[in-house]
Amino acid sequence: MDRPTSRGLPTEADEHPKIFRMKLWATNEVRAKSKFWYFLRKLKKSNGQMLAINEIFEKNPTTIKNYGIWLRVRHHCIQVIKTATIPAKLCKRESTKQFHNSKIKFPLVFKKVRPPTRKLKTTYKASRPNLFV
Repeated sequence: MDRPTSRGLPTEADEHPKIFRMKLWATNEVRAKSKFWYFLRKLKKSNGQMLAINEIFEKNPTTIKNYGIWLRVRHHCIQVIKTATIPAKLCKRESTKQFHNSKIKFPLVFKKVRPPTRKLKTTYKASRPNLFV
């Protein structure tokens, strides 16, 4: 997610032109600039000046969130209308609600026994691994 900032070129009449800022998603800076000028209608790229492009990072990347996506689907055209993070009390589907338990536990399905030292590690074993818990 990027936040490009730009303004119109300064002139004698307007030495401090209005600054425009937009929040948009792009894979790199070049695409962020391109999208910014594409969506900005008040100013043309030839009459504008890019001031900064700041990358936005998530505040808590390790916390789990419920995302809501509003779509408009018609034939082969899918339009994303809105995306938002939704609190647990507004979730409707049972498949999503089952994960809201704070004491949820998952079984350890595959426990791989590792050798105690690198010297005992082998690429090919003589016997098959025992995978049951």
